[in-house]
Amino acid sequence: MGRTSDAGEKILAAGRSLFEARGYSALGVAEICKAAGVPKGSFYYFYASKEALALAVVDEHWADQRREWTRILSGDGGNPQPLDRLRQLFEETEAGQHAVQQGCGTVLGCLFGNLSLEMSNQTEAVRARLQEIFDAQVEMVAAVIGEARDRGHVTVNDPREAARSVVAQLEGQVLFAKLYNNTGRLSPLWANCLALLGARTA
Repeated sequence: MGRTSDAGEKILAAGRSLFEARGYSALGVAEICKAAGVPKGSFYYFYASKEALALAVVDEHWADQRREWTRILSGDGGNPQPLDRLRQLFEETEAGQHAVQQGCGTVLGCLFGNLSLEMSNQTEAVRARLQEIFDAQVEMVAAVIGEARDRGHVTVNDPREAARSVVAQLEGQVLFAKLYNNTGRLSPLWANCLALLGARTA
Protein backbone atom coordinates (compact mmCIF):
# COMPACT_ATOMS: atom_id res chain seq x y z
CA MET A 1 0.00 0.00 0.00
CA GLY A 2 2.85 2.34 0.89
CA ARG A 3 4.48 1.66 -2.45
CA THR A 4 1.30 2.43 -4.39
CA SER A 5 0.72 5.60 -2.44
CA ASP A 6 4.34 6.64 -3.10
CA ALA A 7 3.79 6.17 -6.84
CA GLY A 8 0.73 8.40 -6.73
CA GLU A 9 2.66 11.09 -4.87
CA LYS A 10 5.51 10.86 -7.36
CA ILE A 11 3.12 11.31 -10.29
CA LEU A 12 1.47 14.30 -8.60
CA ALA A 13 4.84 15.91 -7.83
CA ALA A 14 6.13 15.32 -11.36
CA GLY A 15 2.92 16.67 -12.85
CA ARG A 16 3.11 19.82 -10.75
CA SER A 17 6.74 20.44 -11.65
CA LEU A 18 6.20 19.80 -15.36
CA PHE A 19 2.96 21.80 -15.62
CA GLU A 20 4.69 24.75 -13.93
CA ALA A 21 7.70 24.62 -16.22
CA ARG A 22 6.18 23.46 -19.51
CA GLY A 23 2.44 23.95 -19.41
CA TYR A 24 -0.27 21.37 -20.09
CA SER A 25 -0.59 20.75 -23.82
CA ALA A 26 3.05 19.91 -24.55
CA LEU A 27 3.13 17.09 -22.00
CA GLY A 28 2.13 13.48 -22.45
CA VAL A 29 1.38 10.86 -19.82
CA ALA A 30 4.51 8.90 -20.76
CA GLU A 31 6.73 11.92 -20.09
CA ILE A 32 5.06 12.59 -16.74
CA CYS A 33 5.57 8.95 -15.72
CA LYS A 34 9.20 9.04 -16.85
CA ALA A 35 9.84 12.12 -14.72
CA ALA A 36 8.07 10.45 -11.79
CA GLY A 37 10.08 7.27 -12.25
CA VAL A 38 6.99 5.04 -12.40
CA PRO A 39 5.59 2.72 -15.11
CA LYS A 40 3.04 4.30 -17.45
CA GLY A 41 0.42 1.81 -16.32
CA SER A 42 0.63 3.24 -12.81
CA PHE A 43 -0.70 6.55 -14.03
CA TYR A 44 -4.20 5.29 -14.77
CA TYR A 45 -4.40 3.53 -11.42
CA PHE A 46 -4.41 6.98 -9.80
CA TYR A 47 -5.76 9.33 -12.48
CA ALA A 48 -8.40 8.76 -15.13
CA SER A 49 -6.73 11.22 -17.49
CA LYS A 50 -4.13 13.96 -17.79
CA GLU A 51 -6.94 16.43 -17.09
CA ALA A 52 -7.67 14.64 -13.80
CA LEU A 53 -4.00 15.00 -12.86
CA ALA A 54 -4.12 18.71 -13.77
CA LEU A 55 -7.08 19.18 -11.44
CA ALA A 56 -5.23 17.38 -8.65
CA VAL A 57 -2.16 19.57 -9.22
CA VAL A 58 -4.30 22.71 -9.16
CA ASP A 59 -6.00 21.61 -5.93
CA GLU A 60 -2.70 20.79 -4.24
CA HIS A 61 -1.12 24.07 -5.34
CA TRP A 62 -4.13 26.05 -4.12
CA ALA A 63 -4.11 24.27 -0.74
CA ASP A 64 -0.49 25.37 -0.28
CA GLN A 65 -1.09 28.89 -1.55
CA ARG A 66 -4.29 29.35 0.43
CA ARG A 67 -2.45 28.48 3.65
CA GLU A 68 0.14 31.14 2.86
CA TRP A 69 -2.43 33.78 1.87
CA THR A 70 -4.45 33.03 5.02
CA ARG A 71 -1.35 33.36 7.19
CA ILE A 72 -0.43 36.69 5.64
CA LEU A 73 -3.87 38.27 5.21
CA SER A 74 -5.21 37.21 8.61
CA GLY A 75 -2.35 38.96 10.37
CA ASP A 76 -0.62 35.75 11.50
CA GLY A 77 2.38 36.92 9.46
CA GLY A 78 2.96 39.64 12.06
CA ASN A 79 1.17 42.64 10.53
CA PRO A 80 -1.88 43.94 12.42
CA GLN A 81 -2.61 46.70 9.86
CA PRO A 82 -4.60 45.58 6.79
CA LEU A 83 -2.53 47.56 4.27
CA ASP A 84 0.67 46.11 5.71
CA ARG A 85 -0.76 42.64 5.16
CA LEU A 86 -1.47 43.38 1.51
CA ARG A 87 2.04 44.74 1.09
CA GLN A 88 3.44 41.56 2.66
CA LEU A 89 1.43 39.47 0.18
CA PHE A 90 3.04 41.33 -2.72
CA GLU A 91 6.51 41.14 -1.18
CA GLU A 92 6.28 37.40 -0.54
CA THR A 93 4.92 36.83 -4.06
CA GLU A 94 7.92 38.68 -5.52
CA ALA A 95 10.34 36.82 -3.22
CA GLY A 96 8.82 33.47 -4.22
CA GLN A 97 9.14 34.20 -7.94
CA HIS A 98 12.72 35.38 -7.41
CA ALA A 99 13.62 32.21 -5.48
CA VAL A 100 12.29 30.04 -8.32
CA GLN A 101 14.24 32.09 -10.86
CA GLN A 102 17.42 31.68 -8.81
CA GLY A 103 16.85 27.92 -8.72
CA CYS A 104 16.03 27.22 -12.36
CA GLY A 105 17.07 30.39 -14.19
CA THR A 106 13.55 31.24 -15.31
CA VAL A 107 10.57 33.07 -13.85
CA LEU A 108 7.81 30.46 -14.05
CA GLY A 109 4.94 32.80 -13.23
CA CYS A 110 1.68 31.73 -11.60
CA LEU A 111 0.50 28.17 -12.23
CA PHE A 112 -3.14 29.32 -12.12
CA GLY A 113 -2.55 32.21 -14.51
CA ASN A 114 -0.52 30.05 -16.90
CA LEU A 115 -3.17 27.32 -17.00
CA SER A 116 -5.96 29.89 -17.37
CA LEU A 117 -4.32 31.26 -20.50
CA GLU A 118 -3.63 27.81 -21.92
CA MET A 119 -6.66 25.77 -20.91
CA SER A 120 -9.67 28.01 -20.27
CA ASN A 121 -11.11 27.21 -23.70
CA GLN A 122 -10.08 23.56 -23.71
CA THR A 123 -11.52 21.94 -20.61
CA GLU A 124 -14.54 23.13 -18.66
CA ALA A 125 -13.55 21.29 -15.47
CA VAL A 126 -10.19 23.04 -15.19
CA ARG A 127 -11.64 26.40 -16.23
CA ALA A 128 -14.36 26.15 -13.56
CA ARG A 129 -11.85 25.16 -10.87
CA LEU A 130 -9.51 28.05 -11.72
CA GLN A 131 -12.45 30.44 -11.65
CA GLU A 132 -13.34 29.22 -8.15
CA ILE A 133 -9.76 29.78 -7.02
CA PHE A 134 -9.55 33.32 -8.37
CA ASP A 135 -12.94 34.10 -6.83
CA ALA A 136 -11.62 32.83 -3.48
CA GLN A 137 -8.52 35.01 -3.83
CA VAL A 138 -10.72 38.03 -4.53
CA GLU A 139 -12.81 37.31 -1.42
CA MET A 140 -9.71 37.03 0.75
CA VAL A 141 -8.31 40.32 -0.51
CA ALA A 142 -11.75 41.99 -0.31
CA ALA A 143 -11.96 41.18 3.40
CA VAL A 144 -8.66 43.00 4.01
CA ILE A 145 -9.65 45.97 1.85
CA GLY A 146 -12.97 46.17 3.69
CA GLU A 147 -11.12 46.27 6.98
CA ALA A 148 -8.82 49.01 5.66
CA ARG A 149 -11.86 51.00 4.50
CA ASP A 150 -13.55 50.62 7.89
CA ARG A 151 -10.41 52.00 9.53
CA GLY A 152 -10.40 54.95 7.14
CA HIS A 153 -7.17 53.88 5.43
CA VAL A 154 -8.60 53.61 1.90
CA THR A 155 -11.41 55.36 0.05
CA VAL A 156 -12.87 52.63 -2.17
CA ASN A 157 -16.64 52.16 -2.15
CA ASP A 158 -16.76 48.51 -3.18
CA PRO A 159 -14.05 46.33 -1.56
CA ARG A 160 -14.92 43.32 -3.75
CA GLU A 161 -14.50 45.18 -7.03
CA ALA A 162 -11.32 46.79 -5.71
CA ALA A 163 -10.05 43.34 -4.71
CA ARG A 164 -10.77 42.04 -8.22
CA SER A 165 -8.57 44.81 -9.61
CA VAL A 166 -5.83 44.09 -7.07
CA VAL A 167 -5.78 40.36 -7.89
CA ALA A 168 -5.85 41.13 -11.62
CA GLN A 169 -2.92 43.52 -11.19
CA LEU A 170 -0.97 40.92 -9.22
CA GLU A 171 -1.61 38.28 -11.90
CA GLY A 172 -0.75 40.71 -14.69
CA GLN A 173 2.54 41.77 -13.14
CA VAL A 174 3.50 38.14 -12.50
CA LEU A 175 2.72 37.48 -16.18
CA PHE A 176 5.02 40.35 -17.18
CA ALA A 177 7.73 39.01 -14.86
CA LYS A 178 7.46 35.65 -16.65
CA LEU A 179 7.39 37.24 -20.11
CA TYR A 180 10.47 39.39 -19.46
CA ASN A 181 12.09 36.83 -17.11
CA ASN A 182 12.55 39.68 -14.66
CA THR A 183 11.07 39.72 -11.16
CA GLY A 184 11.76 43.46 -11.04
CA ARG A 185 8.49 43.79 -12.96
CA LEU A 186 6.78 43.07 -9.63
CA SER A 187 8.35 46.01 -7.80
CA PRO A 188 5.68 48.64 -8.71
CA LEU A 189 2.87 46.47 -7.32
CA TRP A 190 2.61 48.18 -3.94
CA ALA A 191 2.64 51.76 -5.19
CA ASN A 192 0.07 50.86 -7.84
CA CYS A 193 -2.11 49.14 -5.24
CA LEU A 194 -2.06 52.19 -2.95
CA ALA A 195 -3.13 54.40 -5.85
CA LEU A 196 -5.84 51.96 -6.91
CA LEU A 197 -7.30 51.84 -3.39
CA GLY A 198 -7.12 55.59 -2.83
CA ALA A 199 -4.96 54.96 0.24
CA ARG A 200 -4.84 57.70 2.85
CA THR A 201 -1.66 56.33 4.41
CA ALA A 202 1.45 54.98 2.72
